[in-house]
Amino acid sequence: MTARRRARAVRSRRAARLAFGAMAACALTACQSNSAVPKYTETQRAKAAQANLQLGMGYLQQGNLALAKTKLERAEIEDPHSAEIHSALGLLDERLGKDKEADKEYRTALSITPGDPALLNNYAVYLCSHGRAVEGVHNFEAAAGNPLYRSPWAAYTNAGVCLRQAHHESDAAQLFVRALQSNPSYAEAIFQASDLDLSQQKYAAARLRVDFFMTNNSATPDLLLLGWRIAQVQNDGAGAARYAQRLAKEFPGSEQSRAISASADQSGLSGTH
Repeated sequence: MTARRRARAVRSRRAARLAFGAMAACALTACQSNSAVPKYTETQRAKAAQANLQLGMGYLQQGNLALAKTKLERAEIEDPHSAEIHSALGLLDERLGKDKEADKEYRTALSITPGDPALLNNYAVYLCSHGRAVEGVHNFEAAAGNPLYRSPWAAYTNAGVCLRQAHHESDAAQLFVRALQSNPSYAEAIFQASDLDLSQQKYAAARLRVDFFMTNNSATPDLLLLGWRIAQVQNDGAGAARYAQRLAKEFPGSEQSRAISASADQSGLSGTH
């Protein structure tokens, strides 16, 4: 082989090695020059995360915790900085009995979007259900105080329920008042305030509030049942019958209507002995 041919062979082998080296480098780096993530990929990942979030929440509502866990964890991988996803994971962990993990997820959500009223409300519900009433009420009030929150009366009512569960009835009553000041037609606040009055044997005040509300607003099954209960303890049989009749007529088949029917059946049976 001539010197020129040997030189060409060396150059050829060297070029082959360089080409192989470039291919290996490309394989190791996933060809970074060609794999730079374009902007639309981020949008696609965000959409995928939202889709998995919605699926996860759907499974969670159905009680399928295993599938909910799969979908929500996938959503977190796709969008680890979503406060909504972390809040959903907190709810999942709570359902799984993993309280410390749930608390961490709720706090992570709030660290991403501080002051978000929906997230504050979710965390407050968790706190109140775990005996942390003071913290829970603080979060409910923070949510209610946010001008972007569309239903502060709901947060005040929830805070009142939280305090009532903690046996702080006087403070709870004040929060129900704040809820009604914010929205006088909020039936749940009327129910909670009147039910508290009933438990404190303030029968006249409780019934007056219920009747006044239903004179100016649509009745609800809970309020009609509460009115019936108040009339019962007042020994007002005619009044109790009116509430029962309205309940049967306006909400036939409701749980509240069935409760009154069951009570009447039980009274009838007890009266035969």
